[in-house]
Amino acid sequence: MDLSDRTVLVAGGTSGIGRELARRFAAAGSTVAVGGRSPQALAELAAEGFGTVSVDVTDSASVAAARDTVLARYPELDTVVITSGVMLLEDLRDPAHFEAAATTIDTNLLGTIRVVDAFTPHLIQRGAGTFVTVTSGIAFLPFPPMPGYAASKAAVHAYSEALRAQLDGTGVGVVELVPPAVATAGQEKVNPHALPLDDFATEVMHLLAQDPTPHEILVQGVLAHRWAERDGTYDDLVAQRSQALAMLPGRQG
Repeated sequence: MDLSDRTVLVAGGTSGIGRELARRFAAAGSTVAVGGRSPQALAELAAEGFGTVSVDVTDSASVAAARDTVLARYPELDTVVITSGVMLLEDLRDPAHFEAAATTIDTNLLGTIRVVDAFTPHLIQRGAGTFVTVTSGIAFLPFPPMPGYAASKAAVHAYSEALRAQLDGTGVGVVELVPPAVATAGQEKVNPHALPLDDFATEVMHLLAQDPTPHEILVQGVLAHRWAERDGTYDDLVAQRSQALAMLPGRQG
């Protein structure tokens, strides 16, 4: 993928991985718009020179309005990066977890589908373009305190595979970005092994720039997750990660 002359929308780009990728695309020479919910973050990004649009990926009307705004401003849009997501703890022994599960699925899975659906006709009409979906190493190696998150990201992986197959021949590609734990929003405090955001983004942009661009963007730090079943390490790693169930409020004491 030539990163120097693209027109990119980063949905969910007001913080974390999305915000950093927006900056990296811009630094590489692309025109970048950022969508998100936080008025303050959008104002900060606008001050940096980004195009901005308010969008809530859990609201179909909001997504449609954002699409119309973006395409009016950027009719040459060719790349849609969908980084919107939430990570919530759930104790499956407590029925009250369902609200967190529903929020997670609505944002991570259905939010991705809403954005893809909104921009698919435009990209097909162009005959060229790329969707970049974002899953997680947790899609392939569950983190037991966050079951809804694992399920949502595994679903986005499967959806991305199906989307790629269905768009074959249209000129529209589908690239799946699979992050490991990355040090954003205090994650470095929760997980001291989280990959520094700067290092992660540098490796991601290097992989995206390859020709052809890989179907899956796998930094070194996520390979043990992605290939755990193949490598025969899955059961042991899940058992290790299950120790983190002690962090659930209902399991403490």
